[in-house]
Amino acid sequence: MPDADSLDLTPVAAPPVPRRGRRRTIAVLVVLVLAMLALLSQGLLHSLNYFETIDQAMSARATLGTTTIRLEGIVKSHTIDRTSSGASFWMTGGKGQEVFVNAHGSPPQLFQANSPVVVVGHFTSSTSDRFDATQILVKHTASYIAAHPKRVKAPNGTTQ
Repeated sequence: MPDADSLDLTPVAAPPVPRRGRRRTIAVLVVLVLAMLALLSQGLLHSLNYFETIDQAMSARATLGTTTIRLEGIVKSHTIDRTSSGASFWMTGGKGQEVFVNAHGSPPQLFQANSPVVVVGHFTSSTSDRFDATQILVKHTASYIAAHPKRVKAPNGTTQ
């Protein structure tokens, strides 16, 4: 057995970490961050749900065909007909173009003539001015609520 005085007890430096390992780790992290950014941006872009104005939809009617879209316009006066399945009415666009809407389901409380609405549905054909809607959304701003506080009701029936 060697004697304690003959043993070399000086610290030995650890072997150097190869730079390739560090570079590889950084490269993997960069690829992961880029992949996450790409997924987030695609998810956000596809989750945005815009609407088409009547004028835009009428000019692109052939390409829209019968795909489901959101269509925005103003409810024309004296055209609302409440039906057993919902309501039918005419909507007008900014340039005077009109679309007949047959909406299924109960219209919202604030639905009325001369109000801006967005309807979700599709044209009956690529050449038709008739639109089958499954939902009616009434457009209004916070200034509407401030001006008409008794018209806006909470789900529990109280007015806001």
